[in-house]
Amino acid sequence: MATHTLSRIGKALLAPALALGATVALASAPASAAVWNTCDQWGNTSLNGYTLYNNIWGSGAGSQCVWANSGTNWGVWANHPNTGGIKSYPDSKKVINKSITSLGSLSSSYNVTVPSSGAYNTSYDIWDTDYDYEIMLWVNKTGAVGPLGTSQGNVTLGGHTWTVYNGNNGANEVFSFVRTSNSSSGTVNILPILKWIKDTKGWFGNETIGDVQFGYEITSSSGGLNFTTNNLTVSSG
Repeated sequence: MATHTLSRIGKALLAPALALGATVALASAPASAAVWNTCDQWGNTSLNGYTLYNNIWGSGAGSQCVWANSGTNWGVWANHPNTGGIKSYPDSKKVINKSITSLGSLSSSYNVTVPSSGAYNTSYDIWDTDYDYEIMLWVNKTGAVGPLGTSQGNVTLGGHTWTVYNGNNGANEVFSFVRTSNSSSGTVNILPILKWIKDTKGWFGNETIGDVQFGYEITSSSGGLNFTTNNLTVSSG
């Protein structure tokens, strides 16, 4: 549930000490100076048609900083305690604003470097414009993390095999596609997944897809861990 909707709900309840570890975080960025960085809880910027968010929305969060060389090459340093519950979803967002039937294509390529410890998932978070439906595509996961809802079995779509989960977080329906094996790079053909939900399962109608987000849903990263998006592209037609 890597949601900006939830982040807005929880904003007033959170007061993490974000400055702690900022020096370490920025030092962990690539040798070439990043064009943008922030350690602010809700820090964001737009670069090359993508919007980057630090997005520390969960309770009990620690420190986290985001740096970016571009909208498609960015990373995160996070030091969140080894406790349950999602702390953050640092991500980049590409706005789509097209209905499923009007989309001729929607795909994304990713290449990431992620830690072998901690508890997190690397995921796409796809929303309709009304925030009624959330479609998550987990391309890798580590530690004690799991999707919301109950398993609907496996399906091969968009170039990957996923275990599908369906649930409700009290605010919206959540459809989670968890890749059956971890991947650090690849291409996801997103449109067939949306059409499968709409046409094969009938879980929603001809929704207008608002945006496609990609990032790291972090539960714990004690001691400070680095998550690097070496390259990310989202394209639609």
